[in-house]
Amino acid sequence: EEEARLMNPVVLAYIGDGVHTLYVREKLAFSSTAKSGELNKREAKIVCANAQAKAANALMEEFSDEELAIFKRARNSKKGSKAKNSTAGDYVKSTGFEAVIGYLYITGQTERLNFLLDKAENFAVE
Repeated sequence: EEEARLMNPVVLAYIGDGVHTLYVREKLAFSSTAKSGELNKREAKIVCANAQAKAANALMEEFSDEELAIFKRARNSKKGSKAKNSTAGDYVKSTGFEAVIGYLYITGQTERLNFLLDKAENFAVE
């Protein structure tokens, strides 16, 4: 846990992005008979900066003190890239959200991770 807490928050976000993507892809694959192209379109609406920023805004009150600290560190950190299909504000919030997901994954907090990811699905961009 201490090692995860000390990791670069952008690296936590990098891990969190992969975890979030795999979570959504697996859920879509097991709940649909759609082909991969259609599944990818659905996934993109859930795992995008805009949807993650909405989820972060809604879930922030539910974040533990540790999760909130990680979110803020990632949100405020210097990024290696810039927002492509979202506002700068949504991009930094999505980075914070992804960092929390990465932290929970690395520390093995599966139940908490699944709880947040289930809730995050409600904020898919239409």
